[in-house]
Amino acid sequence: NKWARILGTIVIVIAYTTIVGYQFRGGGFVLNLIADIPEWQGVLLTAGFIIAFTAFAGMLSIVSVDIINGAVITLAVVIAVPLVFFNLGGADHFSVALDPSFFTFFGDYNWIWAMGIFMPTFLLLLGESNMYQKFFSAKDEKSAKTAVFWWVIGTILVETAIASLAIFAFSYFNGLDVASQYFLSVEQSERIILHTARFGTEVGIPVIGGLLLITAAVAIITSTGNSFLLAPSTNITRDIYQRFIKPDATDKQMIVFQRVMVLLLGICAYLLLTQFRSVLDMAFTAYTMVGAGLTPALLAAFLWKRVTTAGGVASIATGMGVTLLITFLNAIMEEPLITTDYIVLPAAGASIFVLIVVSLLTKPDPKEKWEKFYAKPVSLEEAIKEQSKL
Repeated sequence: NKWARILGTIVIVIAYTTIVGYQFRGGGFVLNLIADIPEWQGVLLTAGFIIAFTAFAGMLSIVSVDIINGAVITLAVVIAVPLVFFNLGGADHFSVALDPSFFTFFGDYNWIWAMGIFMPTFLLLLGESNMYQKFFSAKDEKSAKTAVFWWVIGTILVETAIASLAIFAFSYFNGLDVASQYFLSVEQSERIILHTARFGTEVGIPVIGGLLLITAAVAIITSTGNSFLLAPSTNITRDIYQRFIKPDATDKQMIVFQRVMVLLLGICAYLLLTQFRSVLDMAFTAYTMVGAGLTPALLAAFLWKRVTTAGGVASIATGMGVTLLITFLNAIMEEPLITTDYIVLPAAGASIFVLIVVSLLTKPDPKEKWEKFYAKPVSLEEAIKEQSKL
């Protein structure tokens, strides 16, 4: 209903503008590294480029650029990981150089921490509207299924490669003398990939490989920034402006309105940068906003016939509310109420609990509202007969 649209749009706007914000910061890191531009100026330049490109490119251009970006990212990390691994001494070196806890299942932590780290990204990917937008842009169902399959495989491989590269390289740069120009502290660890690109020859990456890594970083920043500005601006345009404000809006009016929204959301993303201590804090908060606010209701619509509209709306409101409350309290308290490592656990837990309880306490939705999500059961004879027609 309209409340689901409004609340869902609010969730996406808050989460996605936060994600765009740390793309701006990443761009500042890159420009500072390669051109010695002050980081704050680099952030402004990155913001201006991403906002302008998103406003005037549209979905087709962004999808086309994503294909190139994906190829560059994959090529760069696939080449860099083995170079660093073997140049620094291979398995024998890392078995000694790395903290022994790295080779245990949960490290120095427990399964609760592991769930706190795992669930934000997992739930985000299950409810990430950019993915749904791109899957629905496929020419047919077969193409969409193929895209989903390779998306899962590619995500696992590329993310594992990026994490491995970061761990291998950081073990070297952090182990140097503090006075060395190549030393990288724990506080600067979020720059590790860019640091590796800049000083790649120290760990076995040739200059061309370092350039490729920097290109991959730029590809990630622009691709993510574009996609995560386009999605909330589309939501506001379709679910708020067209639905409630101007139902008879022309295509030209819709395009102009969306471009204005891209600009305003980009400005909001820049302002959000000042509210978080690190990129990781921004990421966990944004991922939890989507993962706790949208994903439970979305999956329930696909998988649970008994879920009701009231349950879904209550779930969205609860997931969003708990995430915002914890984030606000963390910002005003001397010590965080709950660190971002664990923020998803109460937020998603409350969202799922409310979804189930409210759905069971309210009248079931009519069959025609949910049956479209489920394949109609047929007998074996009917299935064989239907198949013979193909």
